[in-house]
Amino acid sequence: MDLTELYRIFRESAGVSTDSRSVKKGELFFALRGQNYNGNIYVSEAVEKGASFAVTDDPAFNKGRTVLVENTLESLKSLAAHHRKVIGVPVLGITGSNGKTTTKELIAGILSKKLKVHYTKGNFNNDIGLPLTILSAPYDTEIMVLEMGANHIGEIRALCNIAMPDYGIITNIGTAHIEGFGSFEGVIRAKTELYEYLSLSGGIAIFNDKNPLLLNKIYSTVNKAVPYSFPSGTELRVEALPSPMNLKVNIKYRHFDEEIQTGLFGAYNMENVKAATAAGLFLGVKIEDISEALAGYQPGNNRSQIRITQRNTLVCDSYNANPTSMLLSVKSFFNLSSERKVLILGDMLELGESSGREHKKIVDELTKLKPEKVILVGKNFIQAAAGSGFLVFEDLNGLTEYLVSQPISGSHILIKGSRGIALERIYDFL
Repeated sequence: MDLTELYRIFRESAGVSTDSRSVKKGELFFALRGQNYNGNIYVSEAVEKGASFAVTDDPAFNKGRTVLVENTLESLKSLAAHHRKVIGVPVLGITGSNGKTTTKELIAGILSKKLKVHYTKGNFNNDIGLPLTILSAPYDTEIMVLEMGANHIGEIRALCNIAMPDYGIITNIGTAHIEGFGSFEGVIRAKTELYEYLSLSGGIAIFNDKNPLLLNKIYSTVNKAVPYSFPSGTELRVEALPSPMNLKVNIKYRHFDEEIQTGLFGAYNMENVKAATAAGLFLGVKIEDISEALAGYQPGNNRSQIRITQRNTLVCDSYNANPTSMLLSVKSFFNLSSERKVLILGDMLELGESSGREHKKIVDELTKLKPEKVILVGKNFIQAAAGSGFLVFEDLNGLTEYLVSQPISGSHILIKGSRGIALERIYDFL
């Protein structure tokens, strides 16, 4: 089936689904394949549940309300790219090693003060999530804010070909998912594919002019760029202020000079706040509205999130972790005025050959800081922490048993680790 006809079917549907378990009546179901699954076997189930049509790439399942294509994933991507063209609104693409989700949500909140914004929900930032996000955009959308993730070279370029961003932000470049990139140089190459796309398409990069690496890449790659410090021709200053827990910033812009208490933990989030402020100003949002959006934002999904339990105050940052974000979180945590600080840190995954070295760096930093209690979880930390005296568990089972038998009270507790460690499962024990 050609793209024009597939788009007609999509427009008459109630949306797109890739999960037969949750498909809703009237949705267009795409039967995707993966290493460990074949969505084609669920085509009949999806149709029986009320899917308007099921898109399959296996002729054996092309029966009834089905659409046969050569490759379902590629058809999903092509459909999303076509929908993006049909809607025809500006797109802001965001990538980076750390902070892209927080920055995306801050920008979406700021832009919503002026425009009807459609943005990436949660972490839908890969070659499936991005098309689904675009395809869920209403026709009255005025701007899209799309997060783009990557774990190998070429992925950001491919996502740009779908999203076709007019503006782009790289929050930073660190050592996240280094296993898939081969080296730090590979990470740089992968993330700056966004800059390369903007250069070829005539788009505009909004960039951190205080970051030497990004500054260098801007001058060598991008034709049009807007610095955080001067997003609309007037200097913008964003500074972190002392605060007992969450980030507090002072923003100065023209006549505006105001202190803003955010809902974000950690001074490292200041760069995300500055990126969002600069993007908002460049896209025409009033500084007063930006301030209101920043103050009103509350993080979720275990990202820089504060939880107060009956016994402790938790800093929940367990959605993801890499060497850069782990060190920043640990150092920010030690700036708290609390007398009793406890760290529960899980393995940082997808680091490849550098894993042992990077975990040892974290252990060495903790040794210097001398916290009251350190609890480490995972096989990588077991090796790195040998002889350190820190409490180490191979998995959550051992940690949970410990927390039940040795409850922690009256403490501030930092909880951070890679998503695969699932440290959010221990919150109820704290």
